[in-house]
Order: sequence, then structure tokens, then C-alpha cells
Amino acid sequence: MIELTLDTAEQALRAAQARARALGAPMTVAIVDEGGRLVLCARGDGTGFLTTDTARAKAVAAAAFRRSTAELAELAAGGSAFWRTVPVIVQGQALPTLGGAPIVRAGRVIGGIGCGGGTGEQDQQCADAGAAAVAG
Repeated sequence: MIELTLDTAEQALRAAQARARALGAPMTVAIVDEGGRLVLCARGDGTGFLTTDTARAKAVAAAAFRRSTAELAELAAGGSAFWRTVPVIVQGQALPTLGGAPIVRAGRVIGGIGCGGGTGEQDQQCADAGAAAVAG
């Protein structure tokens, strides 16, 4: 059963965008359900044209692997061949780089949020803020 509603996705989006405004960073936000299907994507003013793709891929990675992409990026940076090759294997559909967070309700991952347009750290802060806003 799909538990990530459009209303929940909109709440996460607003929280992520609020954090981006506080940081002064342009930000694209993408939210997917637990199966990686796009629920909502909003390209921020001033962001690059690829940010919709990368934000979605970060959201997919967070949902699929049920952890923050900050953790996945650490694994990739640590030399793990698996994590370095994930984007190639899945043809760019999942991106283990800073900017993605799982959306968790009642201890269960129901989706993921991905952000892009700022620095990696800014992207991660925005994704974390969006996920935290709807955690339950």
C-alpha cells in the first residue's frame, strides 16, 4: 500500500524549500514513494536544468536503500566498489551523493526526498528538513 500522499509530499517540499531560503541556496526538491515513483518535483528558481534529474535520483537512492544519501556517499568515498558503481548499474536512477533522505513514518520508510541546486551540504540539510517535517 502506498502511504506517501500528495499532501505529505507537499509538506516535505515546503519544509525543504524553507530551509533552502534560510540558507540562501536555490533548490530543486523531488519526492518519491517507497517504490521510487515520483510523487512531486519542484525545480527551484535559479537551479540548473539537471537538478530535477539528480534530485529525483537522490530521493530514489534514499528510499531504495532506506538511509540518508550522506551515509551512502560516505560508503562510496570509502572506496566501496559497489557504491561507486550504483549510478552506472541503475543507469542514473539512484544517486548515492549528498542531498537525499528517507521519509519515515511509524518506523517504516514510505518514500524519499532528494534536493539539488546548492552545495552537497546544503542539499543534504534541505532533504533532512523535508524528511523531518513529515516524520511520524
